[in-house]
Amino acid sequence: MKDAFDRRKIARKPVGFTPHRERLHEVIFEAETREGKWFDIILMIMILLSILTVMLESIESYYLVYFKLFLSLEWIFTIFFTIEYFLRIYSVYSPKRYIFSFFGIVDLLTLIPSYLTIFVPGLHTLMIIRGLRLLRLFRIFKLEAFIDQGNIIISSLIESRNKILIFTMTILITVCILGSAMYLIEKDVNPNFDNIPRSIYWCIVTITTVGYGDISPVTSFGQFLAAIIMLLGYVIIAIPTGIVTSAILSGQNKMANTITCKNCAKEGHDAEATFCYKCGYEL
Repeated sequence: MKDAFDRRKIARKPVGFTPHRERLHEVIFEAETREGKWFDIILMIMILLSILTVMLESIESYYLVYFKLFLSLEWIFTIFFTIEYFLRIYSVYSPKRYIFSFFGIVDLLTLIPSYLTIFVPGLHTLMIIRGLRLLRLFRIFKLEAFIDQGNIIISSLIESRNKILIFTMTILITVCILGSAMYLIEKDVNPNFDNIPRSIYWCIVTITTVGYGDISPVTSFGQFLAAIIMLLGYVIIAIPTGIVTSAILSGQNKMANTITCKNCAKEGHDAEATFCYKCGYEL
């Protein structure tokens, strides 16, 4: 409690932060008002149109006919997102916190490809990453259920990270051992298993039940081992699912609101929260 109180004292409203900037923050970052919701809807439409433009431009027949139109649309979208990005920086108490936040980095990355195309043609296709910006738009229609479920999954993955790490290391060791064993069994009669790395590749493909079929054992013992690995794959799939599911069931479903902290631009606060859980500023 003392730490949170100290953070609240530090995260004060900056001098010169006018009511106009307060209102701008409410419209751009939040969806509690009619204007804020309409802003997010327009932003979503612009993002979808931008992605659609990049996709259509990759079709050569369209590109040859509508090259100028595609180019004009790209720069219209880029200018719009650039203005929006700087308005976000302008309307938060601590621009640095927003710039280096997850969504701040995503917003910046969606702008860079457009400007890099001036020097390196062809990079405009990277603008497809603008689709990541749609993650923040679940709040447009107050879809608390989606926000809540997303928060539960993220927190469950974080809670299970140690178990998942140990499980992943175990699988890596297992595929190395089984792949090496298959190499010893098949190397003299099967040219596909000509080295251990290729045999490990086959083991990974088999144990994950992908099974491309480009490499397969020909000896009876090799086929027997392959069958064991295939069955083992189904068991392996169930383990991480059980780990995460257990963490989800043990978690608490807390409702979230659409309020964004003016100081650090953090989202995903509990519905009853009055202070930001990251910087302690009053919401």
